[in-house]
Amino acid sequence: MSAVEDYKSSLSDPASRKFETFSYLPELTAEQIRAQVAYIVSKGWNPGIEHIEPENAFSHYWYMWKLPMFGETDIDRILAEIEACHRAHPNNHVRLIGYDNYKQSQGASMVVFRGPAK
Repeated sequence: MSAVEDYKSSLSDPASRKFETFSYLPELTAEQIRAQVAYIVSKGWNPGIEHIEPENAFSHYWYMWKLPMFGETDIDRILAEIEACHRAHPNNHVRLIGYDNYKQSQGASMVVFRGPAK
């Protein structure tokens, strides 16, 4: 059996903090973010965008960027909204969510931009 790696993460070291599954991997490239948006659209989920200051990222409440994009299937439009949120809040983490109407829950959630650690 292979050894399980311990990811050092602590409140005292903001740079070490992890957010959801993808944060344990290298940062997503623009192409990988596009692929995730395409996956959310292909599942029929509604994309939503949220943001928060890095020091408050462990709060249960993130700020919603506009309303979820109900029924939106244009990948470029969704990516443009993600970029607009990031430009408006360059020091915040920005998260993409795929809301699953059928299960009434989040089908996907990932941080696509990380604000600078403070």
